[in-house]
Amino acid sequence: MELRYVGRSGLTVSALGLGTLTWGRDTDAEEARGQLRAFVDAGGNFVDISPGFGAGAAERVLGELMATDVQRSDLVICGRGGFIQRGETQLYGSGRGPLFESVTRSLQRLGTDYFDVLIVGGPDAVTDDEETACALASLVSSGATRYIGLADYPAWRSARIYQILRERKLPILTALEGEYSLLARGAETELFPMASALDLGFFATSALGRGVLTGKYRHSIPPTSRAASEHLASFVDPYLEEHPRRIVEAVAKAADGLGRTPTDVALGWILSKPISAAIIGARTASQLVATLAAVEDLPELVVQALDDVS
Repeated sequence: MELRYVGRSGLTVSALGLGTLTWGRDTDAEEARGQLRAFVDAGGNFVDISPGFGAGAAERVLGELMATDVQRSDLVICGRGGFIQRGETQLYGSGRGPLFESVTRSLQRLGTDYFDVLIVGGPDAVTDDEETACALASLVSSGATRYIGLADYPAWRSARIYQILRERKLPILTALEGEYSLLARGAETELFPMASALDLGFFATSALGRGVLTGKYRHSIPPTSRAASEHLASFVDPYLEEHPRRIVEAVAKAADGLGRTPTDVALGWILSKPISAAIIGARTASQLVATLAAVEDLPELVVQALDDVS
């Protein structure tokens, strides 16, 4: 699998990242084991995880697998900070307290001393950006993470945090993370230009449009799919409306013409864009194996046609 640098940093990640959204809930530990083994065997190293996935369930599963199936040094783990548990309630904050607490608990569940990349999961309603910036720098200085980034921040706030860190000669941002696919191209408006100007990497989440770009929902909702899951149905529903359906049909038409699958075409498109990694998830190991085996570059004319239709 192709390795890509993250911005102008020395960090390299596999062009495809392994998403763990369903681990510990819809994807049990045995299926997760099969996914991780297949991913590493294919040359993948970038694993995206969050304490928000199953209230820490995904982190516990990955921690168990790193103790038995893969070496920690074979993985680039991208975690998210700010999610804290209070009984059965999960809270979020981008301040020093929530970030420090969530990182400590996440590393305990994972059974490791550090994240390769720590992403702040988004701004909260009250925390000043200076506090978030300084907390991130402290986490780098303490060794809890090697690189830092932001998710779901508007470009202007991301730039402000970058500037705070740079002016104080603190560890600076390395990456931005956000949803990006043929069904969600908002990042191109401001985040991509900002990442380019400041030499930041970009991690694209939901690279297959929350699974919709695989074509599995073209005619019905499979009973074992995310759209049928009590945890994720509301996550998928917005992409089952008319406009996304037209884009999915265009992807399917391109796939038919190329003799490839819609999944392959959707990933070929996104990997032609200025991103560091496209994060994909799967319900089963066999699904992931099929996806990893099929990805190829798309002809430029097809990329342009999909740009236009989406």
